[in-house]
Amino acid sequence: MWIGRTNLPSKAAMGLVILTIQAHSPSLKPPECNPINVAVPCQDVHGAKATMLFLGLYLVALGVGGIKGSLPAHGAQQFDDNTVKGRKQRSTFFNYFVVCLAIGALIAVTFVVWIEDNKGWEWGFGISMLTVLLSIPVLIASMLNVNPSNAIASMTSLPPNNVEQQQTVSKDLEELETLSSSLRFLNRAALNKPAYNFLRCSVKQVEEVKVVLRVLPTFGCTIMLNCCLAQLSTFSVQQASTMNTKIGSLKVPAASLPVFPVIFIIVIGPIYNHIIIPFARKARKSEMGVSHLQRIGVGLLFSIMAMAIAALVEIKRKGIATRTGFDPSEPLPITFLWIAFQYLFLGSADLFTLAGLMEFFFTEAPASMKSLATSLSFASLAMGYYLSTVMVSIVNSATGSSGHPGWLSGGNLNQYHLERFYWLMCVLSGLNFLHYLFWAHRYKYQSIGARC
Repeated sequence: MWIGRTNLPSKAAMGLVILTIQAHSPSLKPPECNPINVAVPCQDVHGAKATMLFLGLYLVALGVGGIKGSLPAHGAQQFDDNTVKGRKQRSTFFNYFVVCLAIGALIAVTFVVWIEDNKGWEWGFGISMLTVLLSIPVLIASMLNVNPSNAIASMTSLPPNNVEQQQTVSKDLEELETLSSSLRFLNRAALNKPAYNFLRCSVKQVEEVKVVLRVLPTFGCTIMLNCCLAQLSTFSVQQASTMNTKIGSLKVPAASLPVFPVIFIIVIGPIYNHIIIPFARKARKSEMGVSHLQRIGVGLLFSIMAMAIAALVEIKRKGIATRTGFDPSEPLPITFLWIAFQYLFLGSADLFTLAGLMEFFFTEAPASMKSLATSLSFASLAMGYYLSTVMVSIVNSATGSSGHPGWLSGGNLNQYHLERFYWLMCVLSGLNFLHYLFWAHRYKYQSIGARC
């Protein structure tokens, strides 16, 4: 397992090496062109150059995807699930894992983007490559310095002064002999004799599948939130590009807008962990303070608010454009900081839901499937972005007619009906939240800590 984990950064580094070489060498890029000069059309990359480009991109995606999928589960396994202190530390780990992702994103959308714009793409790729390479010795050192006596405490050793935990043994660590009554149709896999012996399933395997199936509705309910995240990451940048992007004498590029939710996550994360959660634990007299499902639900509520605020800001922006007469060459007399309000709620939604979802999947999934389960958090993100593309196409197709463009079509952004689209997303997010409440109310926790 350790060998696989150290190979993941090397794959990402190799992909960045390829991209750095291609960005540096003119012979590996298509000829330079000016998009404004139609006399010299731009050429697409093709042949060996295209192969090299996509090889680099796919290696980076493979490495980064593998790291994000395995790292949360690996980190969470370092804490003792049989003690209150260990479970609290694990919750803190997931919270700060998301904060660290945000810090990395902050560096990417500020420093690295500035380097690429002013020094060249090869410098941006090169810095990223060196950063990934630095992580490999750290992983190797941690592997060589593992002390079995300081490793994860045995899951089967329960503290003698805790009667409840003595009576509750994790289902992940014992061979179950009886089948549960939930999802009863799956019980036939263990009861019936299959045609071939290799198809035979044990009771434990059947029960593990049931656990995974129980968490899938929660996973499905978070896809809509990530769809909202994708919309606000695209249309919001277009909105900001028509607005006044100056802060004093500093002119902020509209493409740097993603810095707002990232900053909000970095600020809100410690506040949540060190102020909100301790207060909730004392007020509710419980170990968790806020359960995993409650945290995810709060994130979904914030996403609804984000879409409503986005719609109201767009109505305000279009109103000013109508009153002043829109000139595409001049910014509107409204600061782009209005967009920051929707990003405040969006960043909060991302922090609450992503951290809560990873911890929920990790604590509830069987021991053999914890990495797979935590990876569902990022699968939800990917599916949300794909859904956003589908939503735009469906809305344009449904609202467009002969002679009338769809809500998200037109010569410029002021001809769009973006506010209607945001209201639609707000309504769909509200329905998704009700759907989530239905499943969250029916769900019964499997793990010890989540029930406390």
